[in-house]
Amino acid sequence: MTLLEQIPSETFREASIPVLETTRLCLRAPRLEDAKTVAALANDRRIAENTARIPHPYKVADAEGFISGANKAGGEAVFLITLRDETIVGACGITSTEPAPELGYWLGVPYWGNGFATEAMHAVIDYAFGDLGHEALQAGARVTNPASRRVLEKCGFQWTGVGLYRIRAIHSSAPIDRFRLERRVWSALKSWGRMKKVS
Repeated sequence: MTLLEQIPSETFREASIPVLETTRLCLRAPRLEDAKTVAALANDRRIAENTARIPHPYKVADAEGFISGANKAGGEAVFLITLRDETIVGACGITSTEPAPELGYWLGVPYWGNGFATEAMHAVIDYAFGDLGHEALQAGARVTNPASRRVLEKCGFQWTGVGLYRIRAIHSSAPIDRFRLERRVWSALKSWGRMKKVS
């Protein structure tokens, strides 16, 4: 047996994704032992109906499939959003799509309204532009989800139009507000934020 055969492939996937830390949060790769907690949080119709890929009901087997497929080769970066005490509050990630990578996220309902989504998205956006070198990012929010739209706007995303997305939980398509963030806008906002803190 070689050294490579002794280390589970999950460990390699987890090592390929950095841990991102913010003031209140820690974003890390999901692990199989997180499946029950992820399933308990994501098994809420209000979450599923506002995401493209989450089914409802959401079972432990769904969470295990999500975690097993996360962070494999192909450009997707998946993070669990946790509090500093390691309590899992949601998930987020970057998916390789054209014309630009797409950001997505969800939070468990008990954690809505605390600014966690905005804080987590700032960290993922910094990672996407800073470490991964992307030139632009895109994201979407259902037109019936103004809270998600506000998160994207607070992160600097600009509205580009409306499209249709297939929503797995409702077995249909729904109108989505489309957003885009360019590297130059992100860079300007970062500089402005730093200048504002200095003054």
